[in-house]
Amino acid sequence: MNILFIMYDQLRFDYLSCAGHPHLKTPNFDRVAAKGVRFTNCYVQSPICGASRMSTYTGRYTSSHGAQWNGFPLRVGEQTMGDHLRRAGMDCWLIGKTHMKVDAEGMARLGLSPDSMIGARQAECGFDVWVRDDGLWAEGPDGFYDEKRSPYNEFLNSQGYAAENPWADHANAGLDNGTAASGWMFENADKPANIREEDSETPWLTSETIRFMDQAKGPWCAHVSYIKPHWPYIVPAPYHDMFGPEHVPAASRHAVEREDPHPVYGAYMGNKVAAAFQNDDVRDKVIPAYMGLIKQCDDQLGRLLDHLESIGQDKETMIVLTSDHGDYLGDHWLGEKDLFHDPSVKVPLIVFDPRAQADNTRGTTCDALVEAIDLAPTFVETADGTVADHILEGRSLVPYLTGVDTTDRRYAISEYDYSSTPQCAKLGLEPRDARLFMVFDGRYKLMHAEGGFRPMLFDLDTDPDEFDDLAKDDTHQSEIDRLYGYLAEWGRRMSQRVTKSDAEIVASRGASLRKGVLPFLNDGNEVPEDLTERYRSTVSQDHTPED
Repeated sequence: MNILFIMYDQLRFDYLSCAGHPHLKTPNFDRVAAKGVRFTNCYVQSPICGASRMSTYTGRYTSSHGAQWNGFPLRVGEQTMGDHLRRAGMDCWLIGKTHMKVDAEGMARLGLSPDSMIGARQAECGFDVWVRDDGLWAEGPDGFYDEKRSPYNEFLNSQGYAAENPWADHANAGLDNGTAASGWMFENADKPANIREEDSETPWLTSETIRFMDQAKGPWCAHVSYIKPHWPYIVPAPYHDMFGPEHVPAASRHAVEREDPHPVYGAYMGNKVAAAFQNDDVRDKVIPAYMGLIKQCDDQLGRLLDHLESIGQDKETMIVLTSDHGDYLGDHWLGEKDLFHDPSVKVPLIVFDPRAQADNTRGTTCDALVEAIDLAPTFVETADGTVADHILEGRSLVPYLTGVDTTDRRYAISEYDYSSTPQCAKLGLEPRDARLFMVFDGRYKLMHAEGGFRPMLFDLDTDPDEFDDLAKDDTHQSEIDRLYGYLAEWGRRMSQRVTKSDAEIVASRGASLRKGVLPFLNDGNEVPEDLTERYRSTVSQDHTPED
């Protein structure tokens, strides 16, 4: 069986019609949900692109793999789903974005050339690359944000877009009386991008995926990683005006959130993106563009599904749809992502398993707590491999897909290292103290902040919108203590013994005895006779001193 693993960047869990959005119709997401399982409580392991993706690809928490912010290298030697799947006989390909930063110093220290197969895989997060484009070709006085080549810009040049950086000048900009109207400016979000729709980023990556599938020899896992609906919030016609201010839901926020807020939360409510999304005029322009980007993603998903059917691979391909994090869009007085409210840290997850054993779960939802790191062991099990559970910290979702009873996870964990942000400096923290942890048990959600701050606590049963921070007083100390107990339990997990599995340890017990290492014996009768036979042999020479 093949695996089509599709990730959309910054796609909220509730901006799909199968998840209940009142205006945005996503028939192709719904099409996959109708024949698979839609997980309603999936949490990423960090609410930021790079760290979240490194966790998903490694199947490990961010404090285990260490790449806890965008641009933090994933250290050489970290195993990813590509490594695990190849051992199971499945190729693993990248088509799109990873946000992977190579550990160049580590590779140089070990003499790994990026031109070699092993070096290339280390540099590309364990994937073989069909096409990699991280989709953020920003350009300023000091040069480009991304210093690699842009396959997408090269494609646009080949299609007649003459600009040096057509990503910025066409794909992510409109026109205003003959001048560029950049998507970086929220005021331009309602303009159509100055590009033919079929040449924009999402259709281009879809075409690359189809080209891959047409030549691929299975079994394969293809990680198709779209940059959209991530900002810049601008989309080509006809998607730019499919939605308007009348389709924008009221922001989910409450005045009580601004009364004595947690210091970290308060710092984020005061940043520039939060200030922008606190303006309803901004939301009325940006959110319709965001919805248009999602609608385009849905249409392009339909192209992929139709193509799988046309080449006869729909019955032998698992399909996984998810995101790396959400988008506040003004909820909780915030923009972007970063913290642990559901619009930021909870993501869509839809899995279609074509095998007969999954027939009894088709079209169902699963409310169990699951984590993004569960995908890597799921893929290994799907490929009939052995899950290396001393390395992979997630749990396979196959039992949920096949309707087998399984022990639910008691809590989900997410982490956030904000040491690189202005909020760290604003709070006067040392970089090593700018760390947040989320513990969520399905009802109560705790946020712990290093640096001597109090926690935050929400009861999602009585307060599903997460407005009322129960940790502002001492009325829920027992719940806080219980969740801190979970955090301590999680902190004591075995996370770094990755070179020796439990099975290998068990199998090695007694091996040294059978190789003659026999310490602490009195007369040898404590062990089987064959173990001491070598030491009871006749000696041919006597070198002891004479009396």
